[in-house]
Amino acid sequence: MAIINVVEFEINGERYALDIGLSREIVEMIPITPVPRAPYHIAGIINLRGEITNIINLNRILAIPDRENREEQKIIVLIPEAAEGSNVGIIVDNVHSVLQVSEDQIEEISKTISNEAYIKNIIKIGEDKEDGTEKKRLIMWLDVAQILRDILEANRA
Repeated sequence: MAIINVVEFEINGERYALDIGLSREIVEMIPITPVPRAPYHIAGIINLRGEITNIINLNRILAIPDRENREEQKIIVLIPEAAEGSNVGIIVDNVHSVLQVSEDQIEEISKTISNEAYIKNIIKIGEDKEDGTEKKRLIMWLDVAQILRDILEANRA
């Protein structure tokens, strides 16, 4: 059975994941410089070790309310190949871990829902409770590659 590695993170109290192959690094929140007339989903840019990196606010793309205190947030910097060579990072509230997920922990969802919500699949993680029962924690596996493709396509239009 294949094992898949994903980065587990949190936005507005919910757990999400993205393909580990898309992530380059995770950095602490640093001041973001707003860009005039930028699309709504662009929070701005940062200077990350001499490289200008575009910062995407996933909350706006996913229609999730923004968090007020940004100081504790993190930025997941993606590999440049994910965005046609551009340096891109996404804002998340917290990064929890790298998960190793087996195929039997992945639940496919309807393509109609997944395309609209950018959800690739649902990951079910089992946790043992004190009474001996098992509780499943659900993690929404985001299709970050599709999000980036849609952003790039919209920018060409």
